[in-house]
Amino acid sequence: MTASKRVRLSPEARRAQLIELGVDMLATRRLDELSVELIAHSAGISRGLLFHYFASKQDFHLEVARAAAADMIRRTEPDHTLPPVEALRSGLNAFVDYVEQNPDNYKSLVRGAASGDDEMRAIFDRTRTTMAQRIIDDLTVVGMQMNERTMLAIHGWVAFVEECVIRWIDARSLSRAELLEMLTKSLPALTLSAADEDVATLVSILASETALGGGDPDADPNAGARVDRTS
Repeated sequence: MTASKRVRLSPEARRAQLIELGVDMLATRRLDELSVELIAHSAGISRGLLFHYFASKQDFHLEVARAAAADMIRRTEPDHTLPPVEALRSGLNAFVDYVEQNPDNYKSLVRGAASGDDEMRAIFDRTRTTMAQRIIDDLTVVGMQMNERTMLAIHGWVAFVEECVIRWIDARSLSRAELLEMLTKSLPALTLSAADEDVATLVSILASETALGGGDPDADPNAGARVDRTS
């Protein structure tokens, strides 16, 4: 890799440049493989100068992780003008796209959260909370009453989606369409701990319009809202 010609930048601009370089490099390497020497060489500065902008290598890695998480949130924003199920699918599509295009980047966030570092875990937890809140907001807008159990289930669904997509990237045991269908259908399944009337509302919302199984126009529109109460 050829070092960039050094350009005089303000401290804020140089710091932003170094973080951006770090995020770009996560496309092809894990966070723990992101060396100070490589970043400094790419920016055309000395290794020592990099520590003028960051207190330590760990501090630099944290800033890169924050920027990578913010980039993922921005790129996976669903289209809230769509009906609920289509908005859900658009968000899932965007998330799968992101992980496919940045597998090492995303795995770095997950592994960093599991490393025991409190600050890395906080970054990952805020990212997961933002993604869960999107679902909560969309379902609230269409009339579903939220309670603590429902919100807990939605947070659990986000974690389920993350794990499934990471494993799918490595194994490809399902088609992309099968993966998206499974993830979409799993949301109402994981909210069955909510009150019956709320479950019926959620299943009805997700089963309407573009039905969960693919939107068969001849299907009974109320079939998805039936809950078996015989058990």
